Amino acid sequence: MAETVAALRTVAHNVRAARVRAGLSLDELSRRAQVSKGALVGLEKAQGNPNLATLVRLADTLGISVSALMQGPAEGRVRVVADDAVAPLWTGERGGEARLMLTTSGPAPVEIWRWKLEPGEEYPSHPHQAGVVETVSVTSGRMVLVVDGAEHAVEAGQTATFDGDTRHVYRGAGTGTCTLIMTVHLPPGPAPTG
Repeated sequence: MAETVAALRTVAHNVRAARVRAGLSLDELSRRAQVSKGALVGLEKAQGNPNLATLVRLADTLGISVSALMQGPAEGRVRVVADDAVAPLWTGERGGEARLMLTTSGPAPVEIWRWKLEPGEEYPSHPHQAGVVETVSVTSGRMVLVVDGAEHAVEAGQTATFDGDTRHVYRGAGTGTCTLIMTVHLPPGPAPTG
């Protein structure tokens, strides 16, 4: 419970700081991200429990990674993150889950996700900002990747990549659990000022 409160405080601080850096009012961020102003006010006060879709919309609108909203200060040159140290940001109806393990630093960060999808379980994603590229590597089982309405079977040992600025869906397929590593390559952010 204390970890959840601390994580929510970190998200609250990071959302507010990113909003202020971007020069956006709560009203403007709400409009651009399509998140209610009330939810934003609550989030910046470390209240509520934002879902993955809300965090993705905020990150996309602010031009930062989801990890940048969730991570505290850097801990050193090497980060080692265990699965059980990261809470799922999405949990499916059949037991699937998505965990954002970490985001690389630098001008074009990469998010590293671990996903588990049960057969028939799916996660629909809204389009991301232009320049986002997703790569999915299936480590066990089978999934169906739907991009622009076209279905693509991706099996263990296969990797698929696509531009994330269109609607896409991840769906567990076959008879067993599908596990995969997903990378989300974010476009370079604006050059630092000052």
